[in-house]
Amino acid sequence: MAINDAAYKQDLRETAKRLQYLRGSLDLDLKLEMIANFEEKMSAPDFWDDNDKAQGVIAELNAIRSVVEQYQQLSSEQEDLEGMLEILEEETDEEMEAEWETSVKALTGKVDGFELQLLLNQPYDKSHAILELHPGAGGTESQDWASMLYRMYTRWAEKKGFKVELLDYLPGDEAGIKSVTIMVRGYNAYGYLKAEKGVHRLVRISPFDASGRRHTSFVSCDVVPEIPDDIQIEIRPEDLRVDTYRASGAGGQHINKTDSAIRLTHLPTGIVVACQTERSQISNRDRAMKMLQSKLYEKKIQEQQAELAAIRGEQLDIAWGSQIRSYVFHPYSMVKDHRTSVETGNVQAVMDGDLDPFIDGYLRSQIKQDPSA
Repeated sequence: MAINDAAYKQDLRETAKRLQYLRGSLDLDLKLEMIANFEEKMSAPDFWDDNDKAQGVIAELNAIRSVVEQYQQLSSEQEDLEGMLEILEEETDEEMEAEWETSVKALTGKVDGFELQLLLNQPYDKSHAILELHPGAGGTESQDWASMLYRMYTRWAEKKGFKVELLDYLPGDEAGIKSVTIMVRGYNAYGYLKAEKGVHRLVRISPFDASGRRHTSFVSCDVVPEIPDDIQIEIRPEDLRVDTYRASGAGGQHINKTDSAIRLTHLPTGIVVACQTERSQISNRDRAMKMLQSKLYEKKIQEQQAELAAIRGEQLDIAWGSQIRSYVFHPYSMVKDHRTSVETGNVQAVMDGDLDPFIDGYLRSQIKQDPSA
């Protein structure tokens, strides 16, 4: 084979090593036993007596089976490429060699995607996500930056095939938005978007400054999962302040005619949620309560994690309020994630929703690598 094939040989060796490590971390033998046990349960005469329980078993079986089948497919492709390599080392076949190189590259990409999928295994990663944007100090400049991020996340969600629902929208005084809350519906929506929680910094020549000076703006992004209906978070009526107001902004003219919008303030924690997109005050209140429950539940989980970390003596980074990413439009073009050092010079692509490299980098940074790698 040609000398330039050495890189592809190395890629194939690395892919084989990664698959071997994944087999151990997945505990493949245990998963195969679980599949057999689930199938035995499904064959029982009384399996469908409890429909909800049966659907839960089927969903869990399908999830485990999908992981196992994907791993087996990738492992089979890797073995086939090893076989092709043995043939190519004994005889010259340019057409087969080109096919082999293309297949090695494709397999590397598939394993990358499979690893990323496995990273989304934390509680509620598969849930829908509630995302909020709040501009920092800076008036119109920061509010315009918030509207740009709103567009960016909407574009990203559309590319993923996710559905975006506008829950609350407060327009800026001159341009942009003062705050916006959206629901991103889709499988693993929260798992992906949790990587975006934090403060996003923009550096650019302000279009609102007649002197053409450079400005720095900040917008905070908060993301929580939509909690399942079977999880109940108790909220005492005396702990709740309810405000009604007339809706504004996107949503259709009908929402502007009555005080149908709802703002809930949880007095013990200071958490505030709002919803204005439904036609009735009752519907908006129901959705706002669901949002508040999600925020309170996540707060409870965060407090438990902080308590465990204190017991272990761990030093945690302050996630909320920290600057996670900078978007520089001037004097040069760059978007850089400060947590992972992932960066790109194609600012426009990022603003059009190309966020996957940053999300991928963050998720991979959250796992411990194989010590033998």
